[in-house]
Amino acid sequence: MKEAKLREIDHRAFQRRLGPILAVYAAAMRPPAEQLPGRHTIMDRHASHPRFRAVVAERRGVLPLGGTLQGFGYGFAGEHGQWWHDVVYAALAEAGGPEHAARWLDDSFEVAELHVHPDHQGRGLGRRLLTTLCEGRPERTVVLSTLDRRPDTPARRLYRSVGMVDLLTGFDFPGGGPPYAVMGAVLPLAAYEAASSSP
Repeated sequence: MKEAKLREIDHRAFQRRLGPILAVYAAAMRPPAEQLPGRHTIMDRHASHPRFRAVVAERRGVLPLGGTLQGFGYGFAGEHGQWWHDVVYAALAEAGGPEHAARWLDDSFEVAELHVHPDHQGRGLGRRLLTTLCEGRPERTVVLSTLDRRPDTPARRLYRSVGMVDLLTGFDFPGGGPPYAVMGAVLPLAAYEAASSSP
């Protein structure tokens, strides 16, 4: 199968592709169908966050909005007043003190979503998306949350391979749902190297 090309898109192109993007998210995460409209609204709102960046992996020439979407990732500068940022900041401050939280989150790039369609997983596409998304970012750190089903999932292995470490594990976000791990690294990302546990 032909390899998809990675393309950075602006917030307008991201919003135009929300249908295919949400389809990849649904295939990868398998959420209850009733959660998808809310996820659509959140993603649309994220596109207006500061220093937003999105990268898509798509083959051109199939869908009207560019092609067959195989994966995507996006993020933005973390700031006080953003829900995820404030919840995680409080948890990190409780776990290690306010200076610990500030070291990780005061100048951070938040990877909000990174997903590859199941038909295209296991070929390095997630790594390509992540490294492209983080390349050249001006922030000091990169942070994200991922499902904490077990410590050796493909996603956790990917994040560790580029230098990310666990900041929180078994973390329950407000509103219910499964536990998450919050992970972070100092930018630029390492290539297949372990990182220290503090920036």
